[in-house]
Amino acid sequence: MALSLLFPLVTTLLLMQTLADTSCTDCFVQSRASYYPNSEVNGTDAGACGFGSFGATINGGDVSAASNLYRNGVGCGSCYQVRCTNNTYCSDNGVTVVITDQGSGDDTDFILSQRAFGGMAQTSDEAPYLLALGIVDIEYRRVSCSYPNKNITIKMDESSSNPNYLAFVIWFQQGMRDITAVQLCETQNFVCKLLDRTHGAVWTTTSPPSGPLSLRMLFSAEDGEQTWVVPVSNIPEDWKAGETYDSGVQVDK
Repeated sequence: MALSLLFPLVTTLLLMQTLADTSCTDCFVQSRASYYPNSEVNGTDAGACGFGSFGATINGGDVSAASNLYRNGVGCGSCYQVRCTNNTYCSDNGVTVVITDQGSGDDTDFILSQRAFGGMAQTSDEAPYLLALGIVDIEYRRVSCSYPNKNITIKMDESSSNPNYLAFVIWFQQGMRDITAVQLCETQNFVCKLLDRTHGAVWTTTSPPSGPLSLRMLFSAEDGEQTWVVPVSNIPEDWKAGETYDSGVQVDK
């Protein structure tokens, strides 16, 4: 083959490889992870996402704070497969964690619960040795959140006051898309109000619509695809602070 023909071919192959690498959504990213040194085995009940005590026990306590992946609260509720790379102690599968808090330290992307950090070990006997290291090199990728037999659930914040102020967080966010917008709609005249994300996963409005309320959630994928999801169950007119309301829907991906 002539050199003049070989060079364009090589250039094309390299370009195709570069495009394939940058478009990979299932690839592992190299980073580091530590764990909450003074926490309980499970997660914290005071995380920046606003999940409260739910954030300490969701996913069996396999949770994490994140730095860049927190994304001003958009990353709250997202799931990641995290595995350490120390061949002596670390398993091939690692652990799947849910982002419930914001935090960073010593160039880490994750601050895991002690349970999750030890869960990266090959066996429970090796978990204490892994914990003793404190900080480990890891690789991670985003994965789909799955909560068998659970629907997306709305938890009214204790600060809510019907009918003057409404604040809530969304529990059991499924799939691997982000919730980037939330609307509340009156079920009688279908007038909708776009809510504010005040912090973490907390959505609020100072003037809630009246009557039974229909919720609409905008799920956004990394490729830019967006889908509005409308629960089959409404929030009742007499909603109360501290109560939870089952949306009746699940999101697989």
